[in-house]
Amino acid sequence: MEALLKKELNCSQVKPSGHSGGGCISQGQSYDTDKGRFFVKINHKSEARKMFNGEMASLEAIHQTQTIRVPKPMKVIDQPSSGALLVMEHLDMKSLNRCSAKLGEELADLHLHNQRLKERMAKESGIVGKGPGQSDVQYIGKFGFHTVTCCGYLPLVNDWQDDWVTFYTRQRIQHQMDLLDASSGNREARELWAQLQLKVPQLFAGIEIVPSLLHGDLWGGNVAELDTGPVIFDPACFYGHSEFELAIAGMFGGFGSSFYSAYHAKIPKAPGFDKRLKFYQLFHYLNHWNHFGSSYKGSSLSIMNGLLR
Repeated sequence: MEALLKKELNCSQVKPSGHSGGGCISQGQSYDTDKGRFFVKINHKSEARKMFNGEMASLEAIHQTQTIRVPKPMKVIDQPSSGALLVMEHLDMKSLNRCSAKLGEELADLHLHNQRLKERMAKESGIVGKGPGQSDVQYIGKFGFHTVTCCGYLPLVNDWQDDWVTFYTRQRIQHQMDLLDASSGNREARELWAQLQLKVPQLFAGIEIVPSLLHGDLWGGNVAELDTGPVIFDPACFYGHSEFELAIAGMFGGFGSSFYSAYHAKIPKAPGFDKRLKFYQLFHYLNHWNHFGSSYKGSSLSIMNGLLR
């Protein structure tokens, strides 16, 4: 590992720092080098290069908004045997505590960033001699992302769509249902989804959705704080409905009331928010079912039944 990092990072000295971390998908280790301390994510699966390419693109996209801190990504490296490495900035992270409200504010700023670009573009287009697109980061008017990302180790379908409901139903829920059918299948899930599809338009009646850059997998294990403020990591970015971001946040805890209060002070709940949140949680329960097996079957079916009532 040290020899590979020396070669790829053009360093003369590389040694483990003693800081390590990781989860059920990848492992991580910090290394001290003559160019500073780096954090290296390690995955030995054959799909690791695609997964880390998506994570690097996600970190870069969030970093460019200058709204909320993420580790700066550096390089994806293929491992000689199998898998890949993702090298990024090392940050001395602590569990989220005093920065909960600040996280809510900055996450809302991330979600509003694209809308603010749209408003600025409209304003600049009316100024003589100043055309649209003067910003380094351009307004995105569609839903999706420019590359494949992974929520867990399963790749997401991020093809661009003009319509959010089409994107979410086809490329998030239907895709998860297709994966489920390919692995084991479940007749009850198929039948419930066939009924639920007919009700989906009602969930979005009367609301306008401007694409927001989303972290995409914002559960409590992917947030922390530094001495300077909150930090988020392990993203699976795409442009989507801002409400989607809060779905997994509410499933596994870790976010206090100050987080939600600060967030909704900038992005108030729209009518029908609570029911749409359940619909967004359905994706995550199906994704967990596809990753970890039938222990998530009951929650998936329960949400579909609840949305049909």
